[in-house]
Amino acid sequence: MKKGLLVASALLGFVAVAFSYDRELAKRFNAMFSQMTPEVLKQRPCQIDANQLFEMIKKKEDFVILDVRTPQEQSITGITWKNTLNIPMHEVFKPENLNRLPKDKKIVVVCHTGDRAAAVVTGLRAIGFHNAYQFRGGIKELASEVGRKVIDVVK
Repeated sequence: MKKGLLVASALLGFVAVAFSYDRELAKRFNAMFSQMTPEVLKQRPCQIDANQLFEMIKKKEDFVILDVRTPQEQSITGITWKNTLNIPMHEVFKPENLNRLPKDKKIVVVCHTGDRAAAVVTGLRAIGFHNAYQFRGGIKELASEVGRKVIDVVK
């Protein structure tokens, strides 16, 4: 009998833990994601594509590229833009790295395909960096577009 009660209470405790969640964290995510209505998402307010990036370069706009890929990825294909910060995704939100990000110019966040950049931009905007933009398609898209568009930018 005692053994049965012990097993039942352990099972009940496991079920309670398995179905619980961090309510405070959920509230913060709700505050962040509830702003992403279909109307807002349709406008793609937090994204920059290759054409927009090349226009920014052509107009000599002052911006920063934040490359959130791993050092191994960056060693294979690096970004040589003068205002590039190489901060892997898992280190972006450390205070010393957040202090390196500008508040007064665009931050174009780049990763391999755009997925990590989207997550980083969501987090940056949530904490007040409303100047952060995801580079849609990532370095993969940039490499593809450079061959076709770089001639127009360099002229």
